[in-house]
Amino acid sequence: MEITTQVLLWAFGLAFILGVVATKTNFCTMGAVSDVVNIGDTGRMRAWVFAMGAAILGVLVTGALGYVDISMTADNDVSNPPYRTAMFAWPRNVVGGLIFGIGMTLGSGCGNKTLLRVGGGNIKSVFVLLVMGLAAYMMIFTNVSYDYFIRWMEPAFIDLTNYDIEDQSLGSIVSGIGGFDADTTGLLIGAVLGVMLIQWALSSKDFTRSFDNVLAGVVVAAVIVAAWWVTTGEVGVELLDEVDMMDERPYAVGAQSFTFVQPSGHLLRWIETGFSNQMVTFALCAAFGVVAGGFLYSLVAGKFRIEWFSSWKDFFAHIIGGFLMGIGGVLAMGCTIGQAVTGVSTLALGSFLTFAAIVFGSALTMKIQYYGMVYEDESNFFKALSASLADMHLLPNSMRQLEKV
Repeated sequence: MEITTQVLLWAFGLAFILGVVATKTNFCTMGAVSDVVNIGDTGRMRAWVFAMGAAILGVLVTGALGYVDISMTADNDVSNPPYRTAMFAWPRNVVGGLIFGIGMTLGSGCGNKTLLRVGGGNIKSVFVLLVMGLAAYMMIFTNVSYDYFIRWMEPAFIDLTNYDIEDQSLGSIVSGIGGFDADTTGLLIGAVLGVMLIQWALSSKDFTRSFDNVLAGVVVAAVIVAAWWVTTGEVGVELLDEVDMMDERPYAVGAQSFTFVQPSGHLLRWIETGFSNQMVTFALCAAFGVVAGGFLYSLVAGKFRIEWFSSWKDFFAHIIGGFLMGIGGVLAMGCTIGQAVTGVSTLALGSFLTFAAIVFGSALTMKIQYYGMVYEDESNFFKALSASLADMHLLPNSMRQLEKV
C-alpha cells in the first residue's frame, strides 16, 4: 500500500498547487468563453489554449525521455479514461461535450471552477457539486449511461482497427492513412500542433499583458504532465504491479491525469461505501487538493466569501447546470480540464471534438441568456435560439426573430 499512498499524495499535492494558482489567476474555462462572447477579450481563452499546447509538448518531451508512457491511455484496462482507445466513440464526445458546455454555463463554472468556488466559500457551488456528483454517480455506477445514451450511440462508434489504425491519436490516424511510421508521425504532429497553439496564445496582448494568464497556462500544463509522470511512469507501473497482488483492487487505478467531474461521483460512492479505502481514488484526492488550494489562497488573500443564491431562478439554474455537467462530463469522458487539456495532451481525436463541443455549447447558452435578458418579455427560447444561431452564422440572418444586439 506504500506506493498507492504515494500516488494519492501526489494527486493531492499537484491538485493543491493547481487550486492555489487557478484561484489566484482566476483561471476559468467558462469565464474564458464568456470573455470572448461578451466583451471580445481572448486573454483567458488563450491561457486555456496555451495550457493545451504546453501539455502536448510536455508529454512529448517526457515520453521521449522515458518518464511517461502515454501509450497506456489506449488500453481500456489500465487507463481512466482510455483517451486513445481504438473505439472512436465520437457521439459521446460531441453530445457529452455539448451537454457539459450548457451545464457549466448554467452552473457558473466547470467542475474545476466549482471545486475552487467551494474552497472560496461559495455555498451555491456546494449544491452544484452535490448535484453534479449525483448525476456522475448515476452515469458511472448504474446503467443510466448505457440505457439512455450508449445504447443508441453505439452503432455510430467507429472501430479504427478495421482501417488498420491502432488508436485514435492523431499520429496513429495519419500514419494509418498514409502508411507512415506511427511514432515519428505522432512526434511531428504533436510538436507542430503544440508550437502552433502556444504561438497563437502568445500572438495577442490579451494574453501576454497579464502575468496571471501566463502563470495559469504554465502551471495547468505542468500539473497535467506531472500527473501523467506519476501514473504512467515508473511509480505508476509499480502501482499496477502492486494492485495485481491485492485481494481487493482499489477503484480507478491506472494511467490518468486530472479531470473534475468523475471525482464528484467518486465522492458519493466513497460515502455510500462507508468511506472505504477502495474508493479513495486519484481523482477524489485531486478534488480534495483543488478545494484545499482554493481555500488556502482565498483565506490568505482575503477573498474568502460566503455566497448564497440571489433568487429561486438562480437556484434552479445552478441545480440544472450541475446535473448537466455530471451527465455530460461522464458521457464525454472528461470536462474542460479532463478532455480539453488532459485528453488533448495525448493527441486523442475525441478530446479535440469534446473541446469544440464544450465551447460551442457554452457560447450558445450565453448568447441565448443574453438575448433573453435584453429583450425580456419580447423574447422566448426559440426566438433567442434563432438569433443566437444567426449570430454564430449557423442560420441565415433572415431567419432571426430578434434584432442583433
